[in-house]
Amino acid sequence: MPRVDPYANYNFLVEIDGVTTAGFSECSGLDASVDVIEYREGNEKLQTVRKLPGRVCYSPIVLRRGITQDRALWDWFKTVVNGQVQRTTGTITLLDSARNPVLRWNFREGWPSKWEGPKLGAKSNEVAIETLVIEHEGIELVE
Repeated sequence: MPRVDPYANYNFLVEIDGVTTAGFSECSGLDASVDVIEYREGNEKLQTVRKLPGRVCYSPIVLRRGITQDRALWDWFKTVVNGQVQRTTGTITLLDSARNPVLRWNFREGWPSKWEGPKLGAKSNEVAIETLVIEHEGIELVE
């Protein structure tokens, strides 16, 4: 059986509303969970609690990148602040070592709930990072 190496986590693209947005250093929140509903019927002799699946919950997607003069993320967040939410779709694409797409996570009805500017400090020479938190109503993994 041939050896199959896992993909590197640094090789990814982010696409928001059909536009590839480059330069993200981090992407997290690609997860979902199902609430557990516990119940017990009164006439059961066993003290066992039955468990049923409940609602599906999706974590927000958190994107971090070096801040530049590109104000697109800030402007998108500002629409929410101004009361005009612009929901959109997006894709996070994992690439192999040859930069070919191997996995895609598509989210729907996304909108920014938080924008965070860089933490500035004169004692370091790190890249200034901006953070955007995107709430959404579903994510699916496609190949």
